Amino acid sequence: MRKLTGSLQGRLLLSHVGVVIIGVAVLLVAGRRLGSVFVSDHLRSMGGMMGGLAPADSSLLEDGINVAFNRALLWAAAVSSLAAMMAAAFSARRMLKPLGEVRRVARRLASGSYSERVPIPAESELAALAADVNALAQALQDTEQRRLQLIGEVAHELRTPVATLKGYLEGLLDGVFEPDPETLTASIREARRMERLASDLSRLSRTEEGRVDLHIESTDLAALTAEVAERLRPQFADQNVELIAAQTEPVWATVDHDRIAQVLTNLIGNALSYTPTGGVVTVSIGTENDAVQVTVNDTGRGLSDDQLSLVFERFYRADRSVPGGTGIGLTIARALARMHDGDVTVTSPGPGEGATFVLNLPTATRA
Repeated sequence: MRKLTGSLQGRLLLSHVGVVIIGVAVLLVAGRRLGSVFVSDHLRSMGGMMGGLAPADSSLLEDGINVAFNRALLWAAAVSSLAAMMAAAFSARRMLKPLGEVRRVARRLASGSYSERVPIPAESELAALAADVNALAQALQDTEQRRLQLIGEVAHELRTPVATLKGYLEGLLDGVFEPDPETLTASIREARRMERLASDLSRLSRTEEGRVDLHIESTDLAALTAEVAERLRPQFADQNVELIAAQTEPVWATVDHDRIAQVLTNLIGNALSYTPTGGVVTVSIGTENDAVQVTVNDTGRGLSDDQLSLVFERFYRADRSVPGGTGIGLTIARALARMHDGDVTVTSPGPGEGATFVLNLPTATRA
């Protein structure tokens, strides 16, 4: 009995049977009492119309009708109970089968099979549950794909400096290279490249996990943008790219000064990397709908529709032939902006027509 009541199917079956038993009991009691009164009254009325029946005949007829009526009630109760039990078993099985599928898929997901999906049942409530489980499975699958992609990209980024450094060291051991300043400088350069990659990965991990401390204060974003632009201006001059930083009135927001400076450095530096000699990068700032917008527009190589959806992915670089960082600067910039309840967006008319990055920040962010 405990096993029967411990399962949902058993409880559904017992609840249906309990309802039928109560209904049958009410039917039997009410039927016998009301039926007996009805038969007696009907026989008396018939006796009056036919000139009267003998008491013995009337009693026998009444008993016979009551027996037949009670027998019919019993048969009806038995058939109703059987039908109710069959309907209860069918409905319980119909409802519990999708739940069994959910359990099966959940176990498969726990074992690492993220491609499993739950068939969508006809019942709306169970369909909603199945859809939620499928959404969870898709999220886990996407996370696993990003994890594998990250491992591959990190291995790819490390392969070149490790191979180069290994070649220099083996050359020094074999006497192919002399330990002159040029060789040592090249070795140090590759070691610094690996160090920068490790530092970028650590910074990216802390940013995406929200483990970055924010020192929120009232900041003039117009002055901050001008400060970052001026700091990067010598690099623009070296590459013969014009930098135009519009001067505006103070625009105040409550942000972390250093973190937003990092975001602006990444956006403006990215524009410089993909703008050819003779190009122009324009930085402007304004407000719209209680939000501050810092716009970085360039006349560089531009982005296709497919690249627009990938530009913020880790290690993605639209053109790997262009000298640049590890490809996670924009990822970090967007993560930091979102930590301030803002965002970074990008638009581009197409390849060869430049791109526009916009940093959106609320004028008053969380304290």
